Amino acid sequence: MTDHGADELSSRTGSPDGEGRVPEERSLLHQSLAVRELIDTEVSYLHVLQLCASDIRSHLQQLPQGDLDVLFSNIDDIIKVNSKLLHDLQETAAREEEQVQLIGNLFLEFQEELEQVYKVYCASYEQALLLVETYRKEPQLQGEIQDTIEAVLPQAGRSGLSFLLVIPLQRITKYPLLLQKILENTLPDASAYPVLQRATSALQDVVTNINEYKRRKEVASKYTKVEQLSLWERLARINTHTLSKKTTRLSQLLKQEAGLVPKTEDKEFDDLEESFHWVSLCVTELKNNVAAYLGNLEAFLRFRPQEYDLDIPGGPVVQYCYLARDLQLQAFPEFKQRLEALVWQPLCSLAKALAGPQNLIKKRLDKLLDFERVQEKLLEVGSMTYEEEAARHMYEALNSLLVAELPQFKQLAVRWLGQILCTFVTLQTDLAKQVLQRAEGSLAQLPHHHVSDPAFRKLVEDALGQTGHQLHSFQQNFEKVLLPPTTQPLLPGAEREVQALLSRYGPGKLYQVTSNISGSGTLDLTLPRGHIVALLQDKDTKGNSSRWLVDTGGHRGYVPAGKLELYHVVPREEELRGQAKPHRDSERQTPEPTLALVPSVPAVTQVSATLTSFKPMSSPEVCIMEVICLRRVVGLRELQQLAQDHTAS
Repeated sequence: MTDHGADELSSRTGSPDGEGRVPEERSLLHQSLAVRELIDTEVSYLHVLQLCASDIRSHLQQLPQGDLDVLFSNIDDIIKVNSKLLHDLQETAAREEEQVQLIGNLFLEFQEELEQVYKVYCASYEQALLLVETYRKEPQLQGEIQDTIEAVLPQAGRSGLSFLLVIPLQRITKYPLLLQKILENTLPDASAYPVLQRATSALQDVVTNINEYKRRKEVASKYTKVEQLSLWERLARINTHTLSKKTTRLSQLLKQEAGLVPKTEDKEFDDLEESFHWVSLCVTELKNNVAAYLGNLEAFLRFRPQEYDLDIPGGPVVQYCYLARDLQLQAFPEFKQRLEALVWQPLCSLAKALAGPQNLIKKRLDKLLDFERVQEKLLEVGSMTYEEEAARHMYEALNSLLVAELPQFKQLAVRWLGQILCTFVTLQTDLAKQVLQRAEGSLAQLPHHHVSDPAFRKLVEDALGQTGHQLHSFQQNFEKVLLPPTTQPLLPGAEREVQALLSRYGPGKLYQVTSNISGSGTLDLTLPRGHIVALLQDKDTKGNSSRWLVDTGGHRGYVPAGKLELYHVVPREEELRGQAKPHRDSERQTPEPTLALVPSVPAVTQVSATLTSFKPMSSPEVCIMEVICLRRVVGLRELQQLAQDHTAS
């Protein structure tokens, strides 16, 4: 029909100018048809996408949400971008003379947005196809999916999900072809021609970039998987090919360290790697601190002093027990639960997310060694094998992907980490407010509720200082008459070795083995029970404080710290005689305490006590018995009775 109209036009003109205008008008007609095809197919494409996002996705609720996220990926973002593109394309129809030029400018404007949304979808396409294959192995599930799709889109046929998933890929690759068709029917001297040329080239670049991004993602997904393999599984993977690669890489690395070959310097990537390493280190440190915090919180919740009988009737103690019981049953367990859900679990997820890029960075170093070896061979020989070219492209893909996406990933990780810290601070603040709110009623009944904060702190500091002084005095009196600690008997003939260690290291460094030690490592010692050693260092080279470095007088090595106790040097008889005279003089100056003796009975705990009266300084205080251990034996029950009699007196 178009050709017939063109012939009529030519016959009517019958002039050379008329003959020249026929191809021009024919081109304009084909151009108009190409523009109409672009807009009409965009309408149909967008309609199918909307059916997928609304009807089909909503009717596939039998699939897990994770599967739906993979299958439909970022289809909502694609619909948003293509809806704006279609709206602008339809508006160009109002300006028919400039429509082609406007379309070219429009695709130049949407170039970046189209690339961003479609490369995300294309990167997850292979994973979506794997899900489709798993569904085909379940006939019942496959039938339900097929029925749902055919009810909404009959044109999908038996292809089902595969038909839907490939539609966005086909559309993005068709844009350059549609623009090329419009360009072919545009006169070279038209003002729209260079614009269409740039738009067609730009859309071809979009497709190329998407394919390259998809290839990089496939490489990254291959190496970001962190596999927990046993030693036997790792050994099973070793073959001649892997041994050859690892040997070549090690040789390349040794030559670089020796300065025989130059090392590739990449300042941009080195800076990115260092900053990412610090983020990973912060996440690991915070995870360890939160784990310790949760452990301490668990121990705190197990300690419940309010459940014990304190033998203090009435007063503030009752209010304290009531408040503590309320907090232990509600406030603190709720805080722990929120802390685990809002801080600990996201922190573990963040640490797990960092494992993939960390593994990718390590793999890049291996591929860099392969790349440098290939470059050396290329300079020497001038050619390379297919495998060497693949290794070169592999490094370039890994390096480009890390340089492009590692800054974005680090930024997201820092933001994620900041949100976790803010959540932790918010939980602490909420806990403090909740405790104060619950304690308002109990605080009003405490004796010091009217005291200001500075005065209350001073009161607490004074009370703690006075109590600490009393405990210190009690400890000093207790240690004066404390029986010397028991020591293991020395081994026969060990006196000379002990004297040598004593003269060399001093008494404070000598320790005695409490049980037999059997060394299992190369630097571990095997020692019998009762052996005397000198401490050299209270930790090993790795900072482990449970293994001590000791000197036996002949050998040095590591022993478990838990099987050592400080050795108390027993003074000789001459030293004891020299100390006897001053001791007698001190006994004359100090009045001998009166001992409260009771008949000998079977005793569970053997102690002896001197009772000294103590006058209370204020009413809240109670009488205290100062107990000093002596070398007499009194039954535990008799001591308790004696204390009660003394209190009554």
